[in-house]
Amino acid sequence: MDESPEPLQQNRGPVLVRRQRPAPRGLCEMLKARLWRSCSCSMLCARALVQDLLPATSWLRQYRPREYLAGDVMSGLVIGIILVPQAIAYSLLAGLQPIYSLYTSFFANLIYFLMGTSRHVSVGIFSLLCLMVGQVVDRELQLAGFDPSQDGLRPGANSSILNSSAAMLDCGRDCYAIRIATALTLMTGLFQVLMGVLRLGFVSAYLSQPLLDGFAMGASVTILTSQLKHLLGVRIPRHQGPGMVVLTWLSLLRSAGQANVCDVVTSTVCLAVLLAAKELSDRYRRRLRVPLPMELLVIVVATLVSHFGQLHRRFGSSVAGDIPTGFMLPQVPEPRLMQRVALDAVALALVGAAFSISLAEMFARSHGYSVRANQELLAVGCCNVLPAFLHCFATSAALAKSLVKTATGCRTQLSSVVSATVVLLVLLALAPLFHDLQRSVLACVIVVSLRGALRKMWDLPRLWRMSPADALVWAGTAATSMLVSTEAGLLAGVILSLLSLAGRTQRPRATLLARIGNSAFYEDATEFEGLVPEPGVRVFRFGGPLYYANKDFFLRSLYSLTGLDAGCVAARRKERGSEWEVGEGGPAQGKDLAPVSSRAALAPAAAGFHTVVIDCAPLLFLDAAGVTTLQDLRRDYGALGISLLLACCSPTVRDALSRGGFLGEGPGDVAEEEQLFLSVHDAVQTARARHRELEATDAHL
Repeated sequence: MDESPEPLQQNRGPVLVRRQRPAPRGLCEMLKARLWRSCSCSMLCARALVQDLLPATSWLRQYRPREYLAGDVMSGLVIGIILVPQAIAYSLLAGLQPIYSLYTSFFANLIYFLMGTSRHVSVGIFSLLCLMVGQVVDRELQLAGFDPSQDGLRPGANSSILNSSAAMLDCGRDCYAIRIATALTLMTGLFQVLMGVLRLGFVSAYLSQPLLDGFAMGASVTILTSQLKHLLGVRIPRHQGPGMVVLTWLSLLRSAGQANVCDVVTSTVCLAVLLAAKELSDRYRRRLRVPLPMELLVIVVATLVSHFGQLHRRFGSSVAGDIPTGFMLPQVPEPRLMQRVALDAVALALVGAAFSISLAEMFARSHGYSVRANQELLAVGCCNVLPAFLHCFATSAALAKSLVKTATGCRTQLSSVVSATVVLLVLLALAPLFHDLQRSVLACVIVVSLRGALRKMWDLPRLWRMSPADALVWAGTAATSMLVSTEAGLLAGVILSLLSLAGRTQRPRATLLARIGNSAFYEDATEFEGLVPEPGVRVFRFGGPLYYANKDFFLRSLYSLTGLDAGCVAARRKERGSEWEVGEGGPAQGKDLAPVSSRAALAPAAAGFHTVVIDCAPLLFLDAAGVTTLQDLRRDYGALGISLLLACCSPTVRDALSRGGFLGEGPGDVAEEEQLFLSVHDAVQTARARHRELEATDAHL
């Protein structure tokens, strides 16, 4: 690019030569160019489009079997073995039959294998999404006249007694439940695909890690509460809406005397075995090449004990019941139900997208490759859209299975195909073998899987010491998720995060700087000892952007720290002519940023300084209100004979000042050369030199 002939040169500093920017294209011209690129078609563009939508077509050609195949097969087998008991167990959370969880695990793995950009993420059933799906299913079942407390896993659940509003339905409870789930899943997937098409992958960045951790904590407590009735073998109403956790606990306390002894004993033994196995696995993780599949082992042993001990017939213990084999014919979700659950799908889409993108980026950073957030949205969205026609429910990436996948040597998403093959084997042949599996065992599997999320509670004190604002976001999100609902918890977390961000920018740290010895560097005089304040110059640093929300705080901070309320003094001088009132106090000490009183100094000599230098290095941006604030401040200081200089301005701040008229007409205007400096030291030395020249001129006159 061409360079402007007139360099911007600071006093005794390096030379800045501003580049001439190319003329910006008009909006119509830019839209035409983008439309032409989008509509132009060629073999090269078509192949690039296919590779973008289906990344597997690109990396499969570079697959190295000798290096990758063993790890992919091993991790795929382990994940498949873990998926089977989790799929059956998580059907309790979703209020659906176990066969639908197996369908979901099978199709999600295959679709993400083709469309995902992460090599290590495991996409499938996720406890938080299962909980949210189950809450919607229970609500709609109750509205349709079914009994929500009658779980779909109970044998003969389809024989529910319907009221007059539900008698018009052409199917039973389980059939209607999966219709609700597929309608919700399709809407969730459509929202995620739409976000991917519109390139809204950045939206997930606004769901901060404290928000996600707090949401996971609150949802985990809700999941734990919902599984206690299965652990105890009691039948209580399935509460909905705000206060569900509290109401469920009250119902459990009232029904504790009716607990099934067989289920209680089974739950105690299974929990002890699973928790002990998890602790040993964590302790000896480095020595174990493959994690112990304790969930599958416990389920197999418990099924055998339940079958040969006839626990269902002798003790009334609830069991899984019939689990069919094979696949069902595709079915289109009902548009009427899709309209009813559209709002619920928004929360599901955001949670699924946030967890999937954050996990994909986390594993990509740790293994040295990159992922595309928008393609991840498309991949997870298609994992919901296409399987919704095949009797599946909402899915996303899951942390626990992804960690196991990485620990067992996964190199590519080919491991997902191996996992899907294991699930397919269960679907085609092994599913009926779990008929006598107790539901209390499934609840134990779910509860043990919550260890990681529940342990995050102990991170709260450390988070508080690190950032109280983040700790409040965590606590507020978790509390709202537990006491109100998961959707309300997500909304509360987003609002608290935005308020936290606004609060940090609205009241940033403001300080006066002093010189470090004889060097050219300046630091906070209240934080460090032995700093030398520059005589006659006040160096002010504002640790944040200057915009409409914090402009008043900016002025109060500056006036309080310098001891001179330039706005009030200039206005009073204008009213009273040339009368001057001298304040009694000097510059403020400490950090109290309250407005100074009307007794502030009125003259530069009495105030103790002739120049104010603003260190603009922390200023991320200026809006129109910020530029106007600086203009008014320069005018008020100028009326009092005080100069205002800016140092360390970024190009963004320079452009904002130029566009706002702070620097004159052109980029090379003399006003810019006199007001902007490359460093604080340059500005201070220039201010002192100018003041000496003025004093010499006054003495000569």
